[in-house]
Amino acid sequence: MSTEEAQFIEMKLALAAGVKEVREKRGLTQTALAHLPGSSQSRIAKMEAGDRSVSLDLLVRSLLSIGASSAEIAKWIRRAETRRAA
Repeated sequence: MSTEEAQFIEMKLALAAGVKEVREKRGLTQTALAHLPGSSQSRIAKMEAGDRSVSLDLLVRSLLSIGASSAEIAKWIRRAETRRAA
């Protein structure tokens, strides 16, 4: 695996964790969250589990649909970079 591929995976995992974190803070179920970006509960479950079939686009759209700011999204990406550097 290349460095770029590893960085991409770390970023997706960090954003997946962000989806779950924000969803739980907002008191939403996976089903309730799924309705916001027009997805399904099973897709949200895959997203939160870091399933490789989930697109980066869906992760970001889901975060934005539940009110995450650009700064919060950047924070999760920085977390991935910090883990990678450690």
